[in-house]
Amino acid sequence: MGMKAKLATGAVVGLAVIGAVSATAGSDKDGGSGGGAKAGSSASAGREPGDGGTDAGGSKDSGAAGAVGAAEEKKAAFGGDGEYQVGTDIKPGTYRTAGNTDGTCYWERAKDASGELDSTLANDNVSGRSYVTVKATDKLFKSNGCSDWEAVDPKAKGTPAASMGGDGGMFKVGTDIAPGTYKSAGNADGSCYWERTKDAGQGLDSIIANNNVTGTAVVTISASDGYFKTTGCGDWKKA
Repeated sequence: MGMKAKLATGAVVGLAVIGAVSATAGSDKDGGSGGGAKAGSSASAGREPGDGGTDAGGSKDSGAAGAVGAAEEKKAAFGGDGEYQVGTDIKPGTYRTAGNTDGTCYWERAKDASGELDSTLANDNVSGRSYVTVKATDKLFKSNGCSDWEAVDPKAKGTPAASMGGDGGMFKVGTDIAPGTYKSAGNADGSCYWERTKDAGQGLDSIIANNNVTGTAVVTISASDGYFKTTGCGDWKKA
């Protein structure tokens, strides 16, 4: 397609959608809807790419947990620029990219290599770190302008932090950050977006709840949540 902007099928741009299922569109369980929850979400159009890797305490790409730091020491599974055939070039599994500070990281899971819009299963423009689960049924994974991708050990443990950078991207609950109620202040321009997800599939059916915030934001992250995403927000601290 040659584009950097998110173009997930059925994307809804700029709408704050809150609830158990935060948006509508066709889904691909545990990693594959092509639709958009809203601006800034992992399953919608609305932002240019980027992933700045702030840690859970807000410092740039320190990892927020032992597991994150360990991941940064691993050899990259594959590069941050390229198109990879699933099962041939890369294996199915969950991957992580960090250190994307310049707003140009874009990734896409696709059901074929046609390059057409309806081939997109899920995609994201990344700010901070990002996790994504590539399924065995995916055909192609595209990455443009991202830091190298590392395989994530599903059994990895960490020391969950009680704070996180507001533009840090995606944090694994129980590993990068602790569950609980968090508050973010100073969100004056309406660009703060947060998202609770059950997995790293990054499709619409992965989203538990999400919101675009102006002013103070408060969210309770459950121990059963898989990940928490934050973009353009003030730093979060556990209440």
